[in-house]
Amino acid sequence: MYFSLSELRVMAEDIQQKLEKYRTAPFDARFPNQNQTRNCWQNYVDFYRCQKALDAKGVDTAPCDWYKRVYKSLCPLSWIEKWDTQREDGTFPGKI
Repeated sequence: MYFSLSELRVMAEDIQQKLEKYRTAPFDARFPNQNQTRNCWQNYVDFYRCQKALDAKGVDTAPCDWYKRVYKSLCPLSWIEKWDTQREDGTFPGKI
């Protein structure tokens, strides 16, 4: 799926408005249970996928910040540090 620059700007503005309103992770119907491990993981992976995709297009990666805010709200710091190290070492198990 490809978007024009004007569509990306509109999406970025929409996400920016959402970022200003959210202080913690909102409800995600894909993860309805109390255990938010998968939600944490998915938002971490989505953040880096989003950055990679927008960097490749040469556009601002600000829309990706929403995913970062969510995963930082849900994920334990030790997991984030471990995953960051794994990404740097090329051993991260997820597909980014």
